[in-house]
This record gives sequence, C-alpha cells and structure tokens, in this order.
Amino acid sequence: MPELPEVETIRRDLAAEITNQPISAVKIFSAKTAQNSAAFFKKSLVGASFSSLGRRGKLLIFSISRPAKKSRQAEQFLLIHLKMTGQLIYIRRQKKIAGGHSLMDDFSKSVGGVLPNRQTRALFEFQNGGQLFFNDLRRFGYLKIISGEELAKILADNYGPEPLTASFSLDNFRKALSKRSLKIKALLLNQKLIAGLGNIYVDESLFAARLHPERLAKSLSLPEIKKLWQAISRIINRAVEQRGTTFSNYVDSRGRQGNFSRWLKVYGRDGEACPVCRRPLRKKKVAGRGTHYCTHCQK
Repeated sequence: MPELPEVETIRRDLAAEITNQPISAVKIFSAKTAQNSAAFFKKSLVGASFSSLGRRGKLLIFSISRPAKKSRQAEQFLLIHLKMTGQLIYIRRQKKIAGGHSLMDDFSKSVGGVLPNRQTRALFEFQNGGQLFFNDLRRFGYLKIISGEELAKILADNYGPEPLTASFSLDNFRKALSKRSLKIKALLLNQKLIAGLGNIYVDESLFAARLHPERLAKSLSLPEIKKLWQAISRIINRAVEQRGTTFSNYVDSRGRQGNFSRWLKVYGRDGEACPVCRRPLRKKKVAGRGTHYCTHCQK
C-alpha cells in the first residue's frame, strides 16, 4: 500500500495535469468501487472540474468546481483511496503517468493491458483529451462524492494529526500517546491517532528513536516521545523529498521510482547487520504487521 509520501507524490503530479480541466465524461465500471451511483457521479462531475487536489493521510481529496451557472449547488468533494491494489493512471496523447500498486518498467503489463481493461473500475475523461483511470485489481479501494459537511466529519472522526502539518505538534503527539496501553507500533499505525503513517515509515522512525516496537505507548518518557516525534517528522519530510520508497509494487505518478529506499536502515533488511551495532536485524509480527527492528539498539 502506498504510504503518505507516495500518495503525496501522486497528488502533486496529478494536480499538475488535471486541475481546472473540464470533465467531459465519467464511466463507472464497478458499483462496489463507486460508493455513489453511476448516475450521481455523472450528474456531479460532467461539466465540472477539479479545482484542487488535497490529501489527508492516504486519502486523496478532489475539490469539485462547477461553471458559474451551476455554482449554487452545495460544495462537493471526490474522495479516492487506493487501499492495497489501487492505481491512478493518467493518459493524454503520448503522456502516460501513473501511481499506485504494481507499477513496473512495463507500463502496459503493470496496468493490466490496454486501458480500459478488467481492472478498470472508473474512468474520467477531460475536454483536453486527457483520461484518468482508476484501476484496482482486488477492489479494496473506493471512490466517493461527498459534501463539505460530510468531509469535515470524516476527517474529524477518522484522522488524527498528520506529520509535516502544524497539528502534528509535540504537545498533540504527547497527548496521543498519553496513558495508552497500546504497543507503540500499533498506535503509530492507527490513523485516528496519527494520520498517514504506514509500516515502512513507522519501523524506520522507531529505529531512529531507538524504541522497541512492542514498548507500551504510556511507558515512553517525555524525552523519548520528543525523540520519536522528531524522527517521524525528519523521516517523512525526507521521504516526500525523495518521492517515496520503491519496492516491487510502487512507482510514482510519472512512472519514476521513489528513491528513499537508499535511506532505509531496518525495513526489509531482516537478517542483515544493524547499521549501528552490526548485530543481525530481526523481523517479527507486531500489531499484525511484519516489523523490522534491532533487538540491541531498540529498547
């Protein structure tokens, strides 16, 4: 699953292509993926455009703008979540950009063949000839059009402070950890407490802060909390700058591989030497996720 830096990369690259481009057609191929009816999607989007592309955690938020004569309609937003196997693919003339799951050197093979194909769940066509495909092999991802009021409630109920924003202050981070009998790995993966962190960056942050992933959140001292907060901010910021981390299943929305992988200290390095103490790194399941750490350096 793409994490915060990868989704932010997708957001930035797509924004440069589709912002303020009028939508000429919408096709919904999977009722399960689209959480509104196909008729509602068409009514809401045809003739409109996306005035901006935002993001909260791993959730993409497209602001819908309508021509002046229809501007009295209530404010609406298109939400897109890639989940495990979602892909966003934009094609216009010879330009092909994509981001999401299983995107490799062979573009056609990566997206399931000629588009649209059996993995395509939705298609947005723009007046300038551009096409935005939402592909999703396992159909875990979703599209949903909601009101501004609904968006505010979703964000308030489901997303905590996000790294690299003002709300991710040391005080807010301390409050999120305070008195919680959760393993710190599980807490950091909880989107309602901290938005946008996933397995890769949690493991890296815990190693940078020298904290064992099974430590209870409430056991952390204030200096340890501050060290972890600083590590998260530093690592996420660098990962965004480097356009994310690439393994076999992620290429950004212009087909470029993220190159934060060269900065990884523990993730995916089970059995290799710890970069600090040279003892073998270990992998085990914590909070239901494969977790990489050093038994000697992380306490």
